[in-house]
Amino acid sequence: MLDTHTINVIKSTVPVLETEGVHITKRFYQTMFEAHPELLNIFNHANQKQGRQQVALANAVYMAALHIDRLEEILPVVKQIAHKHRSLGIRPDQYPIVGKYLLQAIQDVLGEAATPEILDAWAKAYGVIADAFIGIEQEMYQAAEQQPGGWEGFRAFTVQRKERESAVITSFYLVPQDGGELASFEPGQYISVKVHVPGQPYEQIRQYSLSDGPGQPYYRISVKREDGDDVRPAGQVSVYLHEQAQEGDVLYLSAPAGDFQLQRQHGRPVVLISGGVGLTPMMSMLRSLAAEQPQAGITFIHAASNSELHAMRRQVEEIASECPGLSAYYCYSTPTELDRQNAVFHYEGYLQPDWLKEMVPNLNADYYFCGPLPFMQAVNTALDQLEVPVEQRHYEFFGPAASLVASGK
Repeated sequence: MLDTHTINVIKSTVPVLETEGVHITKRFYQTMFEAHPELLNIFNHANQKQGRQQVALANAVYMAALHIDRLEEILPVVKQIAHKHRSLGIRPDQYPIVGKYLLQAIQDVLGEAATPEILDAWAKAYGVIADAFIGIEQEMYQAAEQQPGGWEGFRAFTVQRKERESAVITSFYLVPQDGGELASFEPGQYISVKVHVPGQPYEQIRQYSLSDGPGQPYYRISVKREDGDDVRPAGQVSVYLHEQAQEGDVLYLSAPAGDFQLQRQHGRPVVLISGGVGLTPMMSMLRSLAAEQPQAGITFIHAASNSELHAMRRQVEEIASECPGLSAYYCYSTPTELDRQNAVFHYEGYLQPDWLKEMVPNLNADYYFCGPLPFMQAVNTALDQLEVPVEQRHYEFFGPAASLVASGK
């Protein structure tokens, strides 16, 4: 536990962390990777280049400082990050490395303002926070390994089948190379895939949501090919999987992880809202809900540009045909003329609160949403306008956590 003086010193740094946090985390990653390039085998290079990881870490450090006297209030965030750490294979001996370069970055950016007193307080606080992560992650490692069909680290899986779902999304059906038992998972969870892309100096690890329900003899991931543009670099792993990974090839997977899970205890109707490849965890949830409560109220809403980029429609309609309690609706932002002629969508444009209200007969429901950040911000804004309680909203970011409040609002 931290003493009162240390807590007060940490809290005194909150204003400067709010303004200088991203500068500190940029410096942190720069110096750490220079000294320990082997850590580039773990971190997502695309998120580093886009600055998303630096912003996410800055927000986490800020929240830790803000709640340093009530760390239990950020426990849900700690557990969310711990799931990712376990999935990536983060080890306890890596925490001192992070602590060293984080303190160095604070000193580098703040200069004389980073007094010995402030640095000492942050060293103590980091030790407490690191111990909390290590303890939680140790429990997660044990649970992942000791569950039926579980394993430690990364396990070899064979690509049993590769199936195109849309112009940009392809599914991979993965089975254990050793023929052993397959660990179950909660709908909404993900696995990490570790690959060595030819021509690249480091291994790369990416998380992909499991896109089919539990209980199958395989894991299925459905990957969007990220070709990149003038702003974003191409996704090296997604392009590799689309272009080079073939049936019969071997991929290395961590056991399922993640806290984006169905909250079954409330008994409320469920609304699943997805945009683009955010469809993947929703498909797993939809499969499970349809099997568990086919008569109950389930609303499935998917937003895509048009039918060419709309993945898994046939699968959703097959589920709907056997699930009387399911209503499925599609929102197209840029439908083709053929889409309009065939009336294959229910709403044209971007998802709006009024239309969402029409599609959801009982607003007192649990809402799960996932997709690109602007889409998630739009959904969250719509739920604000519909006065849906925050505790009935459940979501997951693809990549580092970000704000659900759009800039400028």
